Amino acid sequence: MLPSIASALMPLVRGLDPERAHEMALRALQFGLAGRDRETDDPILALHAMGLDFRNPIGLAAGFDKNAVAVLPLMRLGFGLVECGTATPRPQAGNPRPRLFRLEEDRGVINRFGFNNEGIEAYAARLEALPRPLPAVLGANIGINKDSTTPEADYPALYRRVASLADYVTINVSSPNTPGLRDLQGEVRLAAILDATLAARSELKRRPPVLVKIAPDLAEAAVEAIVGACLDRDVAGLIVSNTTIARPATLRSGKAVEAGGLSGRPLFEPSTELLRRIHRLSRGQLVLVGAGGVESGETAYAKIRAGATLVQTYAGFAYAGPALIPRIRRDLAALLRRDGVKSLSDAIGADA
Repeated sequence: MLPSIASALMPLVRGLDPERAHEMALRALQFGLAGRDRETDDPILALHAMGLDFRNPIGLAAGFDKNAVAVLPLMRLGFGLVECGTATPRPQAGNPRPRLFRLEEDRGVINRFGFNNEGIEAYAARLEALPRPLPAVLGANIGINKDSTTPEADYPALYRRVASLADYVTINVSSPNTPGLRDLQGEVRLAAILDATLAARSELKRRPPVLVKIAPDLAEAAVEAIVGACLDRDVAGLIVSNTTIARPATLRSGKAVEAGGLSGRPLFEPSTELLRRIHRLSRGQLVLVGAGGVESGETAYAKIRAGATLVQTYAGFAYAGPALIPRIRRDLAALLRRDGVKSLSDAIGADA
């Protein structure tokens, strides 16, 4: 099946319960039913960052493939990077259903999954089984169990487990659906987690770069503290941002009252403004991954001009299907050429 045909079937899938539809999408990917992108990447989209070569900057955000069951089929859709997870030390059921809600009028999604996943060992076994080399950069997103009392030990252990399997590792301290998790973004706790994880990294032969995924709801002082903590250590960059607990007054869907993290189009403006602020604070010294409302070449380009080196989509991909990825790549390349930009790297932070 071609990605365009798979995307044409998306309205039928949206008639199902959202989580059931998501499970079916993963199963279809596993069986190759979403097809693969046959287009060649435009050279203007290629870039080198964090010691890695990306054929294009368009990524899939963590949360779509929590258990790494469809990594290769997802990469074959044309992504430049695919981040799977969040994986926790032990298997975890997550929060009770229903826990995923479409805000169709707003082109948004609310989830309160609660890090439901099969645990790090099942996750790592699937990464180990992947044929190498992979057609895209692979990111591993790691987090802690709901009942964890030792995050300073859990994150280093998780990093060690995936270090030989992933191209980069993201420390997730910003999901709103695990009680107390966002408290780990505080200066003291985050510094302790980073120091422990980076100490574990220094002991390994293979040392994939470390990213930190942050919330969009942080106070200005907290943002400054996080940026400072990363700049003071060997942290490669930040993913900006996770879902938001805010509910903009512009939301029209009746599902907006549901608890959980909001993503998709309503998150685009606040996450992009935070991205711009962090690019200025870090003086361009951190690699920033722009997430939140990426659903077109225009939104991807806006993130890049605000300071993102790479971008990630989730809700946009869930709504539009596989045909979205080649469309974003084509439109982004056209926008770069329209503006006389010779390479994507030259556009990073142009509007910051």
